[in-house]
Amino acid sequence: MSAPIVLSADHVTRRFGDFTAVDEVSLRVRGGEVVGLLGANGAGKTTVMRMLLGLLPVSSGVVGLLGRPPNRERRRSIGYVPQNLGLYRDLTLRENLAFVADAYGTSVPQLPDDLAPYADRLVGQVPLGAQRQAAFVAALSHHPAAVLLDEPTSGVDALARARLWDTIRDQSDAGVGVLVTTHYMQEAQQCDRLLLMSHGRLVAQGTETDVIDGATAVAVRCEDWTSAFAALSDAGLAATLDGRAVRVVAASPDRVQAVLGNAQVTATLTAVPATIEERMLMLDRDFTHSGPDWQT
Repeated sequence: MSAPIVLSADHVTRRFGDFTAVDEVSLRVRGGEVVGLLGANGAGKTTVMRMLLGLLPVSSGVVGLLGRPPNRERRRSIGYVPQNLGLYRDLTLRENLAFVADAYGTSVPQLPDDLAPYADRLVGQVPLGAQRQAAFVAALSHHPAAVLLDEPTSGVDALARARLWDTIRDQSDAGVGVLVTTHYMQEAQQCDRLLLMSHGRLVAQGTETDVIDGATAVAVRCEDWTSAFAALSDAGLAATLDGRAVRVVAASPDRVQAVLGNAQVTATLTAVPATIEERMLMLDRDFTHSGPDWQT
């Protein structure tokens, strides 16, 4: 039997005047799964989250929390860590957690041992990693059925990110549905499913394999990799660096060879599986080049 749907959006659109920030997006998050919402800055990820929470009204479409429209009571079953963490910088960590507990009518959560030294410091004086950990504690203190995390590990070191992801996995193992945005592709690979957004639209979804969908990139290996990268970039191709290897997406090997030949750069070309990040770039370029009538 499938776990219940804790978050849903059906053909949701949000407009700000003449600008469409989110366009006909549909999604589902079930209890016990971690769903990654990916996309470039401005793709519409935060807007989707705010509509799911009922913090921002939809222009059209329907959103659901625990199977029903969001309201104040159902939001009590949701945990949320926004990009700004939602902590009051002029209160201490202990005071922030007491405030959250009072708002939800729960007991004040105990700080983890590694946060105890910061308990009575103002949030603004606490290291970012500790702030993010405290934001997790606050968001989970009322045992929510679903958690929305907007760039929850941004700006912290690799070890702190790993610890926060341990917390995310602990929640999903306990049956909590998690929707998370991230810019770190290593984190995206830890999600059960991925949703890719570009220019307000959902352009791909599924597992990592589903999203990549057999797409390939061109790996360019040569001694003069700096000249290769410059020539490809100057030609308008989507070139990236992987160490000293150059990779190109959304271009055929023949096109890449022609550009390098004109620049008198000798290289070996190999077609390789695309990464999630490269697939995102491909889909974004497809949208940009196809105009507003592009369809997934």
